[in-house]
Amino acid sequence: MLKTRIVTAVVLLAVLLGVLFGGYFPAFAAVLLLFLLAAVTEAFQLFQSSRKQAVFIAAFWTAAFAYTFLLRDSPTQLWFGMSAAIWLLRFVPSLATGLPPPQGARNTILGTLYAVAIIGCFAAIAVLFRHSPVYLLSVMALVWIADIGAYFSGKAFGKRKLAPSISPGKSWEGAIGGGLAVLVLAGLSIASHAPQLADTFAVRLQARMGWAATLGILVVIVAASIVGDLFESQLKRRAGVKDSSHLLPGHGGVLDRIDALIPVLPLAALISGLL
Repeated sequence: MLKTRIVTAVVLLAVLLGVLFGGYFPAFAAVLLLFLLAAVTEAFQLFQSSRKQAVFIAAFWTAAFAYTFLLRDSPTQLWFGMSAAIWLLRFVPSLATGLPPPQGARNTILGTLYAVAIIGCFAAIAVLFRHSPVYLLSVMALVWIADIGAYFSGKAFGKRKLAPSISPGKSWEGAIGGGLAVLVLAGLSIASHAPQLADTFAVRLQARMGWAATLGILVVIVAASIVGDLFESQLKRRAGVKDSSHLLPGHGGVLDRIDALIPVLPLAALISGLL
């Protein structure tokens, strides 16, 4: 299993770096659409749609995304604001109140809102990529650092469960450790004044808003990544599955790889619009 995970991770990293820095936008767009199609399909299956229904719905959403965000220069800040509002007003409270039954109108509405949030995430990828591949990668790296920091901190110090009914393996100590890892590494990148890092999210944020606001926003981004992870875990627990799919050997599905990015990227894109 470990060997499979490593091989898949290496392939995914090669694809990611290739489409980000290959300088060929159609390749980037094609990979983006394929991952969006897979993510929305997995999402609707978690909301109890059949695979045939989920693929049909996902194909419609993907085509609408391609037309709206890739073929046209549509306004995106409103979409990013809506995505952030959905997380704040609907998904965050569900971590405490629970999810509706997997049938009925409430479930359909929740599934549609999650699809909107996923679209917001992929729209943010397109917008941040157009700014620069390095800038996009710098935002994604914050989530990866938080995840890695949380894993090792949780293993070493984890005692108090963060959300035992949703994800028993996560702890407050892990969450704090992940947050500290982000703050330390982002702080070092800012303090280094390295020209290669001048166009990264944390550096631009500090240059425009100062240290206090930067640290506060980074804490919010770490918290958003945790919420995204927990919400997808809640969906999988309700559906009675371990992974969103088996598309990525050793890693589960696309949603399992991007769940923490779904709330973070639209938020980062919304903030970037102010910089």
